Parts: sequence; C-alpha cells; structure tokens
Amino acid sequence: MFKTLQKKIGNAFRVLKGNNKITEINVSIVLKEIGKALIDADVNHKVVSEFIKKVKNKYIGKNVLDDLNPKQLIIKLVHDELVSIMGGKKVDINISKNPSIILLFGLQGSGKTSFSSKLSLFLKKKGKNPLLVAADIYRPAAIDQLNALANKINVPVFSLKENKNVIDIIKKSIPHAYKNKNNIIIIDTAGRLAVDDFMMKEIQQINNNFDLNEKLFVVDSMTGQDAINTAKNFSNLLNFDGIVITKLDGDSKGGVAITISSVTKKPIKFISIGEKMDDIEIFYPDRMANRILGMGDVVSFVEKVQEQFDEKKTNRIYNKISKNKFNFYDLLDQVNRIKKMGSIKNIISMIPGMEKFFLFDKKENSFKRIETIILSMTPDERKNPKLFDDINRRIRLSKGSGYPLKDIDMFFKQFYNMNKVLKKINTSGYSGKQIIKDFLSKMINKSNNI
Repeated sequence: MFKTLQKKIGNAFRVLKGNNKITEINVSIVLKEIGKALIDADVNHKVVSEFIKKVKNKYIGKNVLDDLNPKQLIIKLVHDELVSIMGGKKVDINISKNPSIILLFGLQGSGKTSFSSKLSLFLKKKGKNPLLVAADIYRPAAIDQLNALANKINVPVFSLKENKNVIDIIKKSIPHAYKNKNNIIIIDTAGRLAVDDFMMKEIQQINNNFDLNEKLFVVDSMTGQDAINTAKNFSNLLNFDGIVITKLDGDSKGGVAITISSVTKKPIKFISIGEKMDDIEIFYPDRMANRILGMGDVVSFVEKVQEQFDEKKTNRIYNKISKNKFNFYDLLDQVNRIKKMGSIKNIISMIPGMEKFFLFDKKENSFKRIETIILSMTPDERKNPKLFDDINRRIRLSKGSGYPLKDIDMFFKQFYNMNKVLKKINTSGYSGKQIIKDFLSKMINKSNNI
C-alpha cells in the first residue's frame, strides 16, 4: 500500500538533510517533489495545489523548535495536511438501532459483495448478529456468490431468487431479521452507473422507502479519478453517509484514498486490504497518513496482534522456549496465527522501517516454505527437533519437501537462532506483551535513525 508514493516522498525529504532553517527555497523544492509524487499517485490536482498552498503559507520562515529538526518539522506539517484532506478524524459507523440497516452501493465490480461479507464478520466479532440481504437480482450468480462467502463465516443470508422486486425483497427481510434476532441488516445491491436512469431510480426508491442507518458508497481504489467523479454524482443524488475503499492491497496508486473525502466532503469509514474475510479496517486518517509517509501504523498492528494472541497463550509459548520444549508444532501454530492477521505485506507496512530489514519475495508466500517443511516431517520429528541432528533425516526432509538441502539447513539454523534469542528474553523475566512492546520500540528507533 502506497509503496511507490512512500519512496518518492522519502526522496523529497532528503533535500532538507543538514539544513538548520526552514526557508522558502528548500520548502518549495520539497513541496514541489511531494506534489509530483501525489499527482503521480492519482491524487486530484486541485487537492494537491491546495495542499501545497496551505503548507507554504503556514510554515515558511517558522523557527525550528528545540526538539525538532527541519526535516521533522516538514514531515509533521505534511502529515497534518494529509490527515486534514483525508477527513481529519475517524467517523464511526452508525449501528444504534435494532435492527440497524446498512445499504451498500456503487459501480459494478467495486467489491460490494465481498465487502458486505467482510463487514458482517467484522460486526459479528463486535458481538452483533448480522443478516445479509441479497438485493442484487441482475448479476448472474450474485446471490450464489453472497451465499458462498457467508457460509465461510457462518452468517445468514436472506434471498428470494424468484422475486425480481428489490423493494419487496428488502421489505420482507426486516420481519425476518426481527424473528431471528438479527440486529444488523446489510443490503448488498447491484452495481449501477450514474447514467443508468433505471438503476439510479431504484437506489433512490430504496433510500426513500426504508429508514437506513448507513448508506455506504463502495469504490474500487484502482479506478482512480473516475471514482471521484462517480462519488460526486452519487452524493448529489443520494447524500450518502460514508465511503468504503476496496482493493487497497493491489497495484493501485492510492490517490482515491487521499482525495475522495476532500472532494465529496464525506468520510471514509472502512478500507478493504485483501481477499480474506478478515482484511477489513476502520479508516483512521492519521494512521493512513503515517503509512503514506513511511512511518508505519503501530496501533493497527498491535490491534491485529491482540486479536490473534492472548497473554496466557503467549507466555505459555515462551515458557516452553525457556525449557527447550518449543517444537515445530508450536512454530506451525504461531505461523497460522500470524497468517490470520492478514497479508504479510500489509503487516510489514504497519511497522515503521520494517521493509528495510525484511527481505520479502512478492512472488512467494512468505510462510509457504516453513509450512511445507514442517508438514513433511513425521509427528515424532515435529515434537523433537533434535532428531534432525541426524543428517539422513535432513536429506529425507529435503526430498519430501522439495527444497534443496541448503534451504533445509538454513531453516534449522533460523529455528535454533530464534530459540536462543527468545529464550534469553524470556529468562530475563519479560512477558509476551513486553516482548511485543520492546520489539515495536526497537523498530521505531531504527526507523527514526534511518
């Protein structure tokens, strides 16, 4: 996410290296380069122009504070302006009623059906009991797709396949929700174009006939500036409550996320960052600004860690390490927990400076090699790593996993090195939570010293 933009903005900041005073010349050079980077990222040129103007007017000639150098001051001002144009602050979804009705709409292919399932899982984890309503009666297999996704997360779907009246389908879903104690109704609608009068009238009818808590416009980040114009058209017609940006994990430039809130005056409420059902995040403008500037998003990372790891389980693992009982079953369990946190690329992007220290091959699943090697072991070997002191076992493991012997040797070397480091930390009286805290602290310090 924003990798190219991060790199270009980072290069722009290098102009200030060694300068003791913010001047009109060096600020202009930095902002010119940042402006180019934002435009290349498909940010609206009017937004970029206003962004540069505000920064210049507010900060030129400003004395550097004792605890800030010129580079840090410029980063702060750029950060603050990015936060501002992305909405300023997080805006929560309104689910105050019982049931609360959430309408999802947008262009064809924007990811509405996938997002509706992700949102239902997100709310289910918050203790809600959601119901998905299949209101896309036009796209072939749309209802089947929604059912397939919902089955994965055990969320019910209300559909009437033979009924071709969207208003009637939604109307009948409400008493169904009451009967089954569903306190959230999420309506997945068909994709529509602003130039299609029939489809636009249909979405207006839904808006006029039902007491909707949330009207969320779903937009594909890869559509660029076209998405901004479409959002404006829908906003004039429907006055929606918020925006959802999907596919931010792809090769999109990311300009939609930076621009759309400023242009439409509507808040971004969620982003979708992958294909898994868990790949959904609440949108925080300040955290997104951190990612754009390469400062990471430690808070979101910790929240993801807390979802998958609890203190008791973490300390149990480190107790096993201290007693030399950590085995490959334990390692495989930890790998599976990390995978549940989402894409490794997104996890790395949340930790400031991590990409500089993490060798990541985009073409390969980062955990595939570990899993394949462990699953090629016998049950006894997974329980007792010392059995692999026998070179014949390593040779057999190499053949069974399909990886060369040098890779197998490297795997064991990394495993034992990890054991040594974690054992040393654990015997110092650290808790699992403290280990995570210190790890993040070290990564932040490394990032600041780059």
